[in-house]
Amino acid sequence: MLTIIIDGIAYGMVLFILAVGLSVTLGLMNFVNLAHGAFAMAGGYCAVVATTRAGIPFLLALPLAFLVTAIAGALLERLLYRPLYNRPHLDQVLFSIGMVFMAVASIDWLMGSQQQFVTLPEALKGRTEIFGIPVGRYRLFIIVLCGLLAAGLQLILSATRFGSQLRAAVDDARVARGLGISVNRVFALTFAAGSGLAGLGGALGAEILGLDPTFPLKFMIYFLIVVSVGGTSSISGPFLAALLLGIADVAGKYYIPQAGSFIIYALMILLLLVRPQGLFARAR
Repeated sequence: MLTIIIDGIAYGMVLFILAVGLSVTLGLMNFVNLAHGAFAMAGGYCAVVATTRAGIPFLLALPLAFLVTAIAGALLERLLYRPLYNRPHLDQVLFSIGMVFMAVASIDWLMGSQQQFVTLPEALKGRTEIFGIPVGRYRLFIIVLCGLLAAGLQLILSATRFGSQLRAAVDDARVARGLGISVNRVFALTFAAGSGLAGLGGALGAEILGLDPTFPLKFMIYFLIVVSVGGTSSISGPFLAALLLGIADVAGKYYIPQAGSFIIYALMILLLLVRPQGLFARAR
């Protein structure tokens, strides 16, 4: 049972890092970016190429994946996304879906359709015992790292000047500009950080989730479940929702493998019937 819980927590932590950028862009920037999974896929392939072809250690490949996808996100935000900020959500959805299919086709052409794997260091391979129960070292590493990232993100958004500027820019961009806040710069940095976190999540999740060109399509619904169930008004909401999703998914597939992913979708429908605004959303 402990093994299932730890595996579920590790799975949920990866989903949180993958989805938190979408939560920020959707909840704080009011932009529906369904191409978020494409940045995650890019980060995963960046880690694969770095570890298997360039010989870069895995622990150095993680920040590299973050930087590469963050820079790509900043460039795309400036060139493609920014003109769509004030467009209807339907336009944003259609545009980002098109980006997903372009990314899938590009990766399939460049890297092939086969499954890709990262090269883990020896220290993260194998298992260690907790209360006499063997637990994967890599999963423990993911839990610790993603827990620290979640705490850091919450601190940045709630207790820093940048977090205050971002909330002000979202609430009223015109007034924020009048106060001397560079709204375009704040949005660009936020989008880049969200893209970088998606890339980091893709690099971390390549070993657990698998990595191939269909990655953005396979896990898009999981990102949306985390954001919709957790709400978009905080970091803690998607964090708790991702943990709930991860544990429920792992436990369901272990105890009721015939049900597959049905348990997750049934749980999502039930929760959204009770709390349409999200399980952890703050009251307006």
